[in-house]
Amino acid sequence: MAGLNSPVIDNWNEGPEESDLYTCVHCGFCLQACPTYLETGLETESPRGRIALMKAVYEERIPITPNVIRHWDMCIQCRACEIACPSGVPYGRLIEATMGQVQPHRKQKFVNRIIYNLSLKKILINQNILTVLFSLLKFYQKSGIQKVVRWLRILKMLPGNISELEASLPQIPNKFFTTTDGVQKAQIKKRAKVSLLTGCVMPLVHGPQMESVVRVLNRNGCDVLTPVSQSCCGAISSHVGDLETARNLARTNIEAFMSQDVDAIVVASAGCGIRMKEYGHLLKDDPDYSSRAFDMGKKVKDIHEFLVELPIVVPTGNLKSVVTYQDSCHLANTQSITVQPRQLLASIPGVNFVELPNSSICCGGGGTYTITEREMSLRVLESKMEAVASTGADTIVTANPGCLIQLEYGSRKIGLPIKVRYVTDLLDEAYLTEIS
Repeated sequence: MAGLNSPVIDNWNEGPEESDLYTCVHCGFCLQACPTYLETGLETESPRGRIALMKAVYEERIPITPNVIRHWDMCIQCRACEIACPSGVPYGRLIEATMGQVQPHRKQKFVNRIIYNLSLKKILINQNILTVLFSLLKFYQKSGIQKVVRWLRILKMLPGNISELEASLPQIPNKFFTTTDGVQKAQIKKRAKVSLLTGCVMPLVHGPQMESVVRVLNRNGCDVLTPVSQSCCGAISSHVGDLETARNLARTNIEAFMSQDVDAIVVASAGCGIRMKEYGHLLKDDPDYSSRAFDMGKKVKDIHEFLVELPIVVPTGNLKSVVTYQDSCHLANTQSITVQPRQLLASIPGVNFVELPNSSICCGGGGTYTITEREMSLRVLESKMEAVASTGADTIVTANPGCLIQLEYGSRKIGLPIKVRYVTDLLDEAYLTEIS
């Protein structure tokens, strides 16, 4: 077996652990759960195939080549295979460690590497820079410049898929969600005190929806804190293999949230939730943060999970809506939270719930995947939108910003008149309706 000093693997400290790697017995139960395998039918685009490549590299039978990396890059990291696997293969840990391992082996053009490093190591983790960029994007959309650019088809003259990516941009809201070190008080008798992760992109793209989350928590008797010192959760950094940045972000959040005397750390984004719940593994070798990381993971609660456990104050406002639900991958597959969102929807008067066929199959969003693997992302989305259209629903709800943005674009792309919302949006509307 290859070790830390392997001539083939010069960055094995970021590679998969042997105990994880050899839990896979290649039974194939994962195949029908994997969106890229379902789209291609190729063994190398399945979890089993990707693990076989990991083993081959570990055993020094093959080197890490661009072709091998390509198959790992094609993974959306939805982790649906973990639910399907009878052997309990921790695929999430395997692919995360593998992506960290391959970073030194990537062959990128100088300009591409500069853009990559700026985007992920500087911009994404700096909320002030993000706010400026999204403010410019908001101006682009609301000033009329976007309409002119699209009318003149300027972006179609540029290389790559810039025009198609621009078409999938979400509509930036008038108001961003901002953190505060103050407490937003419960509207009824206090039942809990919580801290809320705002994340990096969600407060800028879905500011009003974040306000809805706070109102729902307040309506259910929760004092809400949003620590100013918090940062991006680190999910995107770890997905692309930049584990050191992910660890630094985790340390920042541990300092921000564990200094608060709260009953829970509530997260409204599925991807952020599992990243924070798994801080313990991410920092397991850090003597200063390991214990605190595991302790923090125990306090992190997904918003749906938390509200059901409270339990929720049942709204009385009637919405009169036909609703279907898309399981966000990092909620269903990694946190096993599937029943709670449906319970919350069932508690809303007037909601006629229709189950979405194959709701557990990924929508193709996957963080940066929709940018880096655009073609496959759209193939997976097309299959998803066919299922959505079959429900006849007027509203589809989900639990992750990437999913919401992807589904919004999918509905626009096929001309489907359907609203795309969060579960908490519907709860908030039901509460506001009963007040009015």
